Amino acid sequence: MLNFKRILLMLIPILLLCLAVESNTSANPPSEPVFVQEYIGQTDFIEGRLTQLLDAMSQDQMSWTPAEGVRTCGQIYLHVAEANYMLAGFMSGAEMKGEPGTMEKKTTNKDEIAKMLKDSFAAVKEAAGKLTEADLNKVSKTPFGMDMSLRNFMISLLNHCHEHLGQGIAYARMNGVTPPWSKKDSEG
Repeated sequence: MLNFKRILLMLIPILLLCLAVESNTSANPPSEPVFVQEYIGQTDFIEGRLTQLLDAMSQDQMSWTPAEGVRTCGQIYLHVAEANYMLAGFMSGAEMKGEPGTMEKKTTNKDEIAKMLKDSFAAVKEAAGKLTEADLNKVSKTPFGMDMSLRNFMISLLNHCHEHLGQGIAYARMNGVTPPWSKKDSEG
């Protein structure tokens, strides 16, 4: 009988701890789906690369274009910013404001471009942070007229950022600018 009491006294604190942990987990489920956490991490990465590349370019290079009728260096970043705002609006259910393509013609000022880019990524991360698993799986008509889940649309816009990072890298190299992360790799 003494062993039973000892075992029981040892088990009671363990059971209470388990109940407390279970109660806390049920009351406070994870705030973001895993996809959202990973998406925000990827968004931070691409924002960092675009920002580093923009920082490496001069003010004069913001107006440079490889050919007539092609986006300038500055317009690349503003185009990404506009797409980010479109995505943030789509994620939150808001209507897109303004005519597509107008933001990229707003300014050639590097500081203004940097601020617009930074603010657009903040808007994307804020909107993404509010999404649920059900939101991610919801199929809707995108601003481009295609039906797809919000998750798929988010991946498409992340790919869009990478596409224009590549364009920015090409423009930078054509102007004698090495992407900062490439410098670090080649020096090492």
